[in-house]
Amino acid sequence: MNENLHPAEQIVMIMERVYKYGMTTISGGNLSILDENGDLWITPSGIDKGTLTMDDIMCVKKDGTVIGKHKPSVELPFHQGIYEARPDINAVVHAHPPALVSFSMARKGPNPKLLLHAYKSVADSLQVAPYAIPGSDKLKENISAEFAKGGDAVILENHGIVVGKPTIFDAFMLFETLEDTACMEINARNIGKPFELTEQNLKEIDLYKVDKLTQIEMKHHSVEEVSCRQEMIRLLERLYDRQLFTSISGSFSTRLKDGSILITPSQQDRKYIKEDELVLVHHEFSEAGKEPCEFYELHQKIYELNLELTSVIIANPRFLMAYAVTDVKYNTHIIPEAYIVLRDIDKVPFGMGEDHNRMIADKLAEDNPVLLIENGYAVVSGKSLLSVFDRLEVAEYSAKALVYAKSIGEVIDISDEDIEEIIEGFKLIAK
Repeated sequence: MNENLHPAEQIVMIMERVYKYGMTTISGGNLSILDENGDLWITPSGIDKGTLTMDDIMCVKKDGTVIGKHKPSVELPFHQGIYEARPDINAVVHAHPPALVSFSMARKGPNPKLLLHAYKSVADSLQVAPYAIPGSDKLKENISAEFAKGGDAVILENHGIVVGKPTIFDAFMLFETLEDTACMEINARNIGKPFELTEQNLKEIDLYKVDKLTQIEMKHHSVEEVSCRQEMIRLLERLYDRQLFTSISGSFSTRLKDGSILITPSQQDRKYIKEDELVLVHHEFSEAGKEPCEFYELHQKIYELNLELTSVIIANPRFLMAYAVTDVKYNTHIIPEAYIVLRDIDKVPFGMGEDHNRMIADKLAEDNPVLLIENGYAVVSGKSLLSVFDRLEVAEYSAKALVYAKSIGEVIDISDEDIEEIIEGFKLIAK
C-alpha cells in the first residue's frame, strides 16, 4: 500500500522515522528512490532532516537534469553507484545510527546469529566497505563493489550504514533491524559474553515451516472483537514508539470469549498495521485474505494450556534480550515494581515446533508470567491487553536499569525478607 505513494512522500515518511527514533541527526543521512522511469529522488544537502517536506526532496532525472529548490545530497554518487551495480534495488537508506556507527569504528558488523529474528532478517546480507571520504568517487566504488556481491547492507568503516532494497520500506526494516541488533549486542557485551545460536538451532530455523491455516470468510464481527481491535492498535502504536517492537519483530494477541484469537498479521510493518489488518484465528481457520504472524501456533498453545490467560506478547526488545543471549540471570529482586509486576523470570533453551511451544506454555503461570527463550524472544502473558503491555515495558525498563548499573558498581538486591513482605503486602502468590 505505501509503495503506491509518491517517491517524495515515501522518503519523507521514512526520514521522519529515522530521525524520530534517534537513528540520525539534523545533518546526517540520506535516502533515495529510483522510480520506474529511471528518475532518482533523493534527500537534499544541508536541510534539517527533522523537518523535511515533499517540496524539499530533489529529483535527478535519468538524463542528469536536477529538479528542486535545493542541492541533492553530497552522497548522490554512491546512491547512483548502488543502482548501477544492483538493478534489483530501487531504494537506499543511509544514516549514522549510534550502535552501528560504533561497529563501523571497529570495522565489523553486529552478529546476526545472536537472535532468531536477526538471523532470519540479516543472515549473510551484511558486508563491510573500506573507508573513503564522504561524497568521493572512491566511496562510491567501495560501496558499489560490496553491493555487487549480492548483499543488501554495507557497513561503512568509520562512517555508518547503507541499506538497499526493492522498496524504501523494506530498506528501512533491514536498517532498523541492524541497529536494533547492534544495540542488543552492545548491551549483552556490557553484562557478559554473548553466545550464538548453535548450528543445530540454525538448521531448525532454516527447516521450520509454519502450518497454513484454512482461510474462511468471517462476516460477523462482535462488539467485543471490534473493541479489542481498537485497543490492540492503540497499544501496538505505543509498543513501536517505545521501541519494544520493531517494524519486523513482535507479535501481540488476545483471546475473545468464544475462544477465537485476534493476532498481528504476518510480514507487515508494525508501525502501519490497521484495525482491519489484525487477523482473527479460530482453531484451524483464519480470516480470508490474511496470514497470522509466524508465532501464532505458540500463542494458540499458550491459550490452550492456560485458560485464565487472555493476552500474550512475544517480543525481543534490545535490553531484555541481552539476558537472552548471555548466561547472566535476569534479576527482578532490584526494585519493588520489577518483582511485583514480573515475579522471577526463567530462561529456557532455544527450540522450534510443537514440543517447544508446549514446554513454554506449560511453564507460564500467574507467579511466572514472563519467560526468556535463549537466542530467541520474551514471552509475556497476562489477563488483559494492558497488563501484558505493562509487563513487557517493566521488563525492558528494568533490564535497561540493570545494564546501566553494571558500570556503576555492585547491584545490591532487595533482601529475601523484603521480598516476603512484598508478597504479603501485595497478596502475590508465593513461589
